[in-house]
Amino acid sequence: MSSLAPPAGGTAPVSRRVANLAHPLRQNARRFPERPAFVWGDLVLDWRLLDARVSAMAAVLAAHGATKGTRILVHSSNCNEMFESMFAAFRLGAVWVPTNFRLTPAEVIELARDSGAELMLCHAAFNGHAEAIAASVPEVRWIGRIGPGASGDFALAPLVTAALGTSLPDCAVDYDDPCWFFFTSGTTGRSKAAVLTHGQMAFVITNHLSDLVPGTDENDASLVVAPLSHGAGVHQLNQVARGAKTVLLSSDRFDIDEAFRLIAAHRITNLFTVPTILKMLAEHPAADLHDHSSLRSIIYAGAPMYREDQKFALRKFGPVLVQYFGLGEVTGNITVLPAALHDEADGANTRLGTCGFERTGMQVSIQNESGEELPPDTTGEICVIGPAVFAGYYNNPEANAKAFRKGWFRTGDLGHMDAQGFVFITGRASDMYISGGSNIYPREIEEKLLTHPAIAEVAVLGVPDAKWGEIGIAVCVRRAGAQASEADLAAFLEGRMARYKLPKRYLFWDALPKSGYGKVPKRLIREKIEAEGSLAEPASLPGHR
Repeated sequence: MSSLAPPAGGTAPVSRRVANLAHPLRQNARRFPERPAFVWGDLVLDWRLLDARVSAMAAVLAAHGATKGTRILVHSSNCNEMFESMFAAFRLGAVWVPTNFRLTPAEVIELARDSGAELMLCHAAFNGHAEAIAASVPEVRWIGRIGPGASGDFALAPLVTAALGTSLPDCAVDYDDPCWFFFTSGTTGRSKAAVLTHGQMAFVITNHLSDLVPGTDENDASLVVAPLSHGAGVHQLNQVARGAKTVLLSSDRFDIDEAFRLIAAHRITNLFTVPTILKMLAEHPAADLHDHSSLRSIIYAGAPMYREDQKFALRKFGPVLVQYFGLGEVTGNITVLPAALHDEADGANTRLGTCGFERTGMQVSIQNESGEELPPDTTGEICVIGPAVFAGYYNNPEANAKAFRKGWFRTGDLGHMDAQGFVFITGRASDMYISGGSNIYPREIEEKLLTHPAIAEVAVLGVPDAKWGEIGIAVCVRRAGAQASEADLAAFLEGRMARYKLPKRYLFWDALPKSGYGKVPKRLIREKIEAEGSLAEPASLPGHR
């Protein structure tokens, strides 16, 4: 958590009062009281009612002890009450602590303890999670039930209805007051609570509007196809700030046909997603059955998008793709590749594989292990400074010490920057492996394999080897009806890259495991390989040294 230096000639710290993040609701209720603000199935809330419901929910939470700084754990799939709980927490000056709704009760217990949560809102579909928290975390003194099916004394809906009309001002907040504990996805096995603040998030909203969806106003509409607990929630904040309508899918099941029906029905202008979901949208038959001409921005982030998938999506949707690179700790604000720089053709001026240039107000540095900046086109760790960087991990000084060096946040991603400032991601530092003394970056191999007409998805990782130290394993998913063997893929790569980079084995699975956010964690692939014991020596393959 940051501290403020005393003003010149004085000794007291300066209070940097900022607008509460719930204030845009009040603005919209004044300016657009009867315009639709939120749509979920048959439920349509205008701005006046949404603002009133948030105040009512805040009053209910306050009656159960929520005040400034109270951590409110929220375990829920997307629904109106989850959306409202974010702003209710902000209005109180409390801290919104959303989880991935796919986590197990034991995992949510860990997050409740790590965050110091005192209240909880739990979707009725996850009563087992609520019971587990009640039995194991006595510090959580009240658990309200939300979502369809919530009933009984702890159901929030009737309490909110009874409190409608309550006038509740926005809590006074400073720049550094926490508003959101953003759980990292836990690629190393355990999530950490990244502290986001009111002032930081005000910058993030402004930056997103500037760099990702410029020109957004009350005539826009945004479709939510990802959990509001993470990147989609950040994206919807900038939509609310400009009075744009938010539309949810009817359930937590990702129904692509429904997504396209909603895009056509509500004239959706933007959506936030991840590369795997964007690939699914582009390749689904529904893309050719529904009108999606209203889309101006399909924003994708969370992982690099393979070039072949990128080109296919451009052919399907036109020049509307916007990529950004960023972690939860920097709330997405590291680089941007705007729509104008997405080119389907692999021409001389196309920067293949770039994730774009520095976001407005942010600075990127490629550094070696000593924290020294490296020259252009040299691979190192991507580090970043700027107002979008989080305040630190909650109650975790060891993690903070590892994450920051000389004021720079260390992303843990490897990459390089060219002479004009375009950033290229090589992969996670933890993904790189060393074979025969040479550094090997899986993404380079994955990109090549995805140009094979039979391969739909692929993940490459290093595994121990007695001779070379580590060797590469390519786990592949074939396209429907396509055929490809280990020998086929080895022959395909022969001559396309140096022999020492070629995988030693090619495994074929029906699908790659994905996290709740649509990413493909390499640790899950590794665990499955180890559990199956599927690394028996293959027949002799061409290539590999």
